[in-house]
Amino acid sequence: MNVAQKLKEIRINKGLTQVEAAEAIGVSRRTYQTFEKEEAVEDFSKYEYCCEKLAEYEPLKTFSLRTSAVYGKDLKALTSKVRGYRKRFCFEKLLRYMKGDYRGAVCILYGLRRTGKTTLLFQLINTLDENRTAYIKVSDRNTMADLVKDIDVLRGAGFRNIIIDEITLLEDFIDSAAVLSDIYSMMGLKIVLSGTDSLGFAFSDREELFDRNLMIRTSYISFREFYEVLGIKDIDTYIEYGGTLKAENISFDDPDYNNEETAFRDDESTRKYIDSAIAGNIQRSLRNSRFGTGFVHLRQLYEKGELTNAINRIIQSMNHDFLVSVIEEKFRSSDLGSARQLLLKSKSPEVRTALYDIDTEKVTERLKELIGVREKEELSVPVDAAGLAQIKSYLYALDLIKDVSVVYDDGSEEKRVVFTQPGMRYSITKALVYSLMADAYFGSMSFADRQAVIEKILSDVKGRMLEDIVILEKTLEKGKNRSAFKYRSLKGGEIDLVLFDAETGTCGVNEIKYSKTRHPEAQARFLTDAEMTGSLERKYGRIAQKRVLYRGEAAQEGDIAYINVEDYLIS
Repeated sequence: MNVAQKLKEIRINKGLTQVEAAEAIGVSRRTYQTFEKEEAVEDFSKYEYCCEKLAEYEPLKTFSLRTSAVYGKDLKALTSKVRGYRKRFCFEKLLRYMKGDYRGAVCILYGLRRTGKTTLLFQLINTLDENRTAYIKVSDRNTMADLVKDIDVLRGAGFRNIIIDEITLLEDFIDSAAVLSDIYSMMGLKIVLSGTDSLGFAFSDREELFDRNLMIRTSYISFREFYEVLGIKDIDTYIEYGGTLKAENISFDDPDYNNEETAFRDDESTRKYIDSAIAGNIQRSLRNSRFGTGFVHLRQLYEKGELTNAINRIIQSMNHDFLVSVIEEKFRSSDLGSARQLLLKSKSPEVRTALYDIDTEKVTERLKELIGVREKEELSVPVDAAGLAQIKSYLYALDLIKDVSVVYDDGSEEKRVVFTQPGMRYSITKALVYSLMADAYFGSMSFADRQAVIEKILSDVKGRMLEDIVILEKTLEKGKNRSAFKYRSLKGGEIDLVLFDAETGTCGVNEIKYSKTRHPEAQARFLTDAEMTGSLERKYGRIAQKRVLYRGEAAQEGDIAYINVEDYLIS
């Protein structure tokens, strides 16, 4: 019997078709057919490899499972579409878990919708042995008992990598999660859990999993990661869609959502995003956990449909203050008020007063309807300081807000909240523009004047958001002995970003401008203010760099370096 006949005999004894044998070896059907037909064998090593591979191959059985599980060649087909996608920075943490000694611990991947969780799972699966890996998609009809029984079946069949998606849909997950780490992980299984319910994971971490988990968060996406993953080096696009990996014509995110509306595409999709990805998770977590009484205000707000009102009021307020007054005072658009002041400097008389001549009440009512804001008398659940503290705690848990530092020249310091998903803030401004377009007076203005007003509204907000984006990214990436903060004078004026290096005793000062053009006298006036820079140097050492970060080309203006902000953020 020659080696070609031996190969055929192994295939037949295994009960495989030529197509299945080709898949087992990793060649095309046509190539495999030539192997069995070949009479004069020249390359014995090739046949030895094929025979060994086929002899080792064990066809996967079909199991009767309670959950929706995919494995074997079906799993390979399911995950094939993400093979060409670039990987998020946190992917390396997933690999470390799979390759490292984490016996007794599970890996938890969580974050808001459209931040690439399922894609990360599929990319991970593509690095694993498909014959030892199963992907389970949990539904709200399943229970933890269903999942445990299925894991027992899969483990008995030789599976060692269990990837479980949307596990927080299980009603009893929070109160029984420890079985996954205490039993199955200790048996040698690698278990990766994923879901959008950050509060649910926080509860399970606190009460069930304790330190027996490796947490990987996906909600925050920096501009650099946005660029690396999507190849988009445009701060405007990041502002509009930032916080998600779902922009027009981009299908990086969870394949299950490829046909859904784009997050932050407009006001309605934003409201749905907040309700489903944020507010909806609250009720599920509180309903499913015996520990939910600590978040009673959140549950009440959500059940009455008033949580979106509270979140959007805080988002649109100038300083994102978590104050009762922000929730209870008569709603006014901070963007409208700011743009009015800026337009007073316009050379065009019509543009200068345009936002004073519109029907402000009707524009505001349209805006409130679009973003789900209500007045105090329309609310059924009062929001007090304790309720706001719960909202703030939950948004922290979602990685939706972070703290940045503001330092004053008298040495005092305060923390300011920054939203990590720029699209949520920008969508409210777009809703204002939609409301404005319906105003009769605004519609009577010339096209050029209307565009000038709209551009001023949008650029004003983008300018403030750009400051937040840069200081947040520098705050999060600070290293040992380094800090980032905004510096303010009690007499007035501020330097947008100070980078202090305690090791060298030096600092860099930066102004952040949305403009594409250079105007050193206006843009860098605080960088050259002797009193402010002198005060800064006394506290933080020599100023080694003075820079204006803007959207134009790199240039030098005296001792002020103009740096392109997009280049700066990805460097």
